[in-house]
Amino acid sequence: MDAAQQETTARARELQRSWYGEPLGALFRRLIDDLGLNQARLAAVLGLSAPMLSQLMSGQRAKIGNPAVVQRVQALQELASLVADGSVSAVEATDRMEEIKKSQGGSVLTGTSQSTNSSGAPTVRRVVREIQSLLRSVAAAGDIIDAADSLASSHPELAEFLRVYGAGRTADAVAHYESHQN
Repeated sequence: MDAAQQETTARARELQRSWYGEPLGALFRRLIDDLGLNQARLAAVLGLSAPMLSQLMSGQRAKIGNPAVVQRVQALQELASLVADGSVSAVEATDRMEEIKKSQGGSVLTGTSQSTNSSGAPTVRRVVREIQSLLRSVAAAGDIIDAADSLASSHPELAEFLRVYGAGRTADAVAHYESHQN
């Protein structure tokens, strides 16, 4: 790899860090390890081609262009944390990965069937994940925490919101959301 390619790859990884909180190579390797996958299986669950996954991991490409794929990545990250803390077994994880693979993503505003309850309203989890996705598309987790810290003394509720939704776990954000509903 020549100097220009190295510089391009370093820039792509830095962009990935700002968009996704870390370079995608590290994120995807962790998912592979935590969920017992190989690259081909991860690509299939995410809805990416194996070459595209490889390009994202190596920094040849910086951004995941499809929002549904980004949402699947977030769903897999949450699943990996549930497997790690023992709340989900390996067998259950396999079933959930199939559900994630079939999910179309979508926005709260479009009301896709995967994001609504029987009354047609968006589920709390779906709303929370949209908020998390929006915040994380604007800044990396570390930057969100820095912003929260700078707001903490004058606007503690806003600081808490940034910490919980911008850098916290989805389960904690769902609990926060539900505790603030009337």
